[in-house]
Amino acid sequence: MKNNVLPADTFVVVNKTVLQEDRKLLISLYQPLIGSTAISLYYTLWTYLDQFEMMSNEYTHTTLLNNMMITINEMNDARVKLEAIGLIKTYVREDSITNFVYELYSPLSAKEFLTNPVLNIALKNAVGITEFERIVEYFKLPNINLKKYNDITHKFSDIFLWNESHDRSIDVLNLRNKNKGKITIISKIDLATIFNLIPDDILNHKSITRDMRDYITKIAYIYNYDNEAMVELIRNSITDKHTVDKKRLRDNADKYYQFDHMGKLPSLIYRNQPEYLRSNKQGMTKKMQMIHIFETTSPYDFISSKYRTGNPTQNDLKIIAYLLLDLDLKPGVVNVLVDYVLKINNNKLIKSFVDTIAGQWKKNNIETVEDAMGIAETEYKKRNNRDKKQIGNKKQELKPNWFNQDIKSNEASDDEIRELEAMLAGK
Repeated sequence: MKNNVLPADTFVVVNKTVLQEDRKLLISLYQPLIGSTAISLYYTLWTYLDQFEMMSNEYTHTTLLNNMMITINEMNDARVKLEAIGLIKTYVREDSITNFVYELYSPLSAKEFLTNPVLNIALKNAVGITEFERIVEYFKLPNINLKKYNDITHKFSDIFLWNESHDRSIDVLNLRNKNKGKITIISKIDLATIFNLIPDDILNHKSITRDMRDYITKIAYIYNYDNEAMVELIRNSITDKHTVDKKRLRDNADKYYQFDHMGKLPSLIYRNQPEYLRSNKQGMTKKMQMIHIFETTSPYDFISSKYRTGNPTQNDLKIIAYLLLDLDLKPGVVNVLVDYVLKINNNKLIKSFVDTIAGQWKKNNIETVEDAMGIAETEYKKRNNRDKKQIGNKKQELKPNWFNQDIKSNEASDDEIRELEAMLAGK
C-alpha cells in the first residue's frame, strides 16, 4: 500500500469537525512539537474548504506544493506529523491515478493537551520550563472568589414554555461536531505481566482503572521503559492505601530517566526511518535486505543487537541520543553511521570520531539510508587510499559488508537472509 505522496497524485479535503479559529492552540501547543511547516499544511488544507463545505474539490499535490513553496519530502514529513498528533487522517486509493483523502480534525483543548502525559512532557522539553509555565498560565481559568456573590442565573424553564403545536420530527443525526483525532500509542510493555509481578498485599489490583492502565502505558512509551523497569517504577509509586499515585509515578519516571541521561528529559524523535524517506526499490538482494533493516529498526534496537546481552552501554546510548536529538539525523541514517563506525573503529563508538563523520553527513543533508551508505562507502575509499599513500601497502581495514559491489545484484541465499534477520535478534 502506498504511503508516500507524489506531486501528480490528486487529493480532496474532508471536514470531519467544526473548524474554528484555534490559532493560539495550534501555535502555542502543537507547533513546538510538529514544526511550522506541518501547521502551515494544516491551515492550507483548511483553505481548500469553503466556510460551509464538508468536502473540497479535487486538486493535484503540485498545486499544494506550489502554494506552500515546499518540496514533496517536506510535505510528506509535515503530513505524517499531522497524522501522528491527531490533526488529520489520510486515506489512499490506487487506480490509474492515485487519490488521497485528508480528513481534518480539531486540535485538543488546552486542558486535554496539557493533561495528556505524552504531550505535556513533549511540550515541556521542546520549549523549556520557563516558556512551558508561561503557556500553562495563559490557558488557566481566572480564579474569582464568588463567595460574596449570589447566583441569579435563570433556568431554561424560567424563561421558555413548550408549545406542542410547533413540535416536528426532524432528522438530526450525522450533524457536524467538534471531532478530535486520537493519538495512538503502541507500547512494548505487557500490563498483565507487570501486575502479576506485584503481589496483592502491595497493590490493590482492583484500583487499577482503564484510565490508570492507559496512563502507565503512556509513561512506559515516553521513557522507553520495559516490563522490568515499570514494575520497579510502579512499586515505588504505590501509596499507603495500596493504589498507584499518578503524580508520584510521573515524578519517579522523571527522576529515574534524568539520573540515567545526565539530567535530560525525553524528547520527540522519529522512532525509525520515516516512511517518506524509505527506499521504494523491491528485491531480495543482500543490499536491499540491509537497507530494509536500517530503515525499519529503531537506533536503540539496532545498537542493542550489537551486544550479546542486548544491553548497550550508557555511553553508546548517549551517542545515539546526541545523533538523533542534537544533530537531528534520521534514524535510518544513524543506523548506517553506527554500523559503519563499529566496523572501521574496532567495534567502538567514540564520541569525537562519531561527531566528525556525523557533522559531515549533516552538512551534506544526508536523510536516506541509501545516501548514507553511499557517502560512507565514498569516505571509506578516500580514507583507505590516503592511508595507503602515507604508510604504504597497509593491510586493509575491516569494512561493512554492504560496501561489496557484488551484493547489489546477487540474490541473497536462504542462509544469508536468516543471518540478516538474526542480526537484530543478537544471535
